[in-house]
Amino acid sequence: MVMRVYSFVVYLFLYVPIGIIVLFSFNSGRHASEFVGLSSKWYGKALSNPFMMDALTSSLIIAFSAATLSSIMGTTAALALQRMRGPVRVIFDGLIYISIMIPGIVIGIATLVALVTVFDILNPVLAAIWPDDNRPPKLSLGYISVIAAHTLFTMSLVIVLVRARITGMDRTLIEASQDLYATPWQTFCQITLPQISPAILAGFLLSFTFSFDDFIISFFVAGANTTLPIYIFSSIRRGITPEVNAIGTMVLVVSLTLLIIAQVLLRSRENKSSRDN
Repeated sequence: MVMRVYSFVVYLFLYVPIGIIVLFSFNSGRHASEFVGLSSKWYGKALSNPFMMDALTSSLIIAFSAATLSSIMGTTAALALQRMRGPVRVIFDGLIYISIMIPGIVIGIATLVALVTVFDILNPVLAAIWPDDNRPPKLSLGYISVIAAHTLFTMSLVIVLVRARITGMDRTLIEASQDLYATPWQTFCQITLPQISPAILAGFLLSFTFSFDDFIISFFVAGANTTLPIYIFSSIRRGITPEVNAIGTMVLVVSLTLLIIAQVLLRSRENKSSRDN
């Protein structure tokens, strides 16, 4: 009984503030702390805000690019690691889990230092190679740096999900394909890929969600660009309004939807595998 009450209190502490944000996003007044009445006007103002829409577009581009790259590279790495044995695999397993457990602020600082160092080395080289009229722009922090940092972080999530699916995969189909003289590429496209595709899609959705919601890493490596979490943080510093609550509610809905879809895909595939066995 005591544990149930404790769990109830913990859930209240976690979700009541979120519920308050959602409720006050429909506030018809101008102050976020004074609930006057129900209205959806702040959603319209948020969607008509050009600065917010620019930040939203940047976040969508970055999240989609990072999720795509992490899905491709994470799946490739998972397939390669599954064939490894011995101490080498243990080392790579440790590196994967360390990258997940490292705080975002550490990844942000490390990525910022690494990119600035690389840019300082490459920019003089590029300036010496190309003449003034055809010289490419200087390398600097921006979309590419954020995508690279997010891909580094989310790729480990894809590797974990795909490897878990590969471990539970029916190996007899692969062996039968090899017995029928199928090439490795044919075996991968017709046997392996259909079985691991739900895990890849779930990894893509999780990577998209983590990248779309990230603030700490983006804050360090975004440069002059602004993502939606950075825009929300900047808006909060000027004062919390129902428009900020509306933006936060929309981000919450998108994130929860993607997470639910990813969870449903994983569970449906697990249930199908259990029925087949």
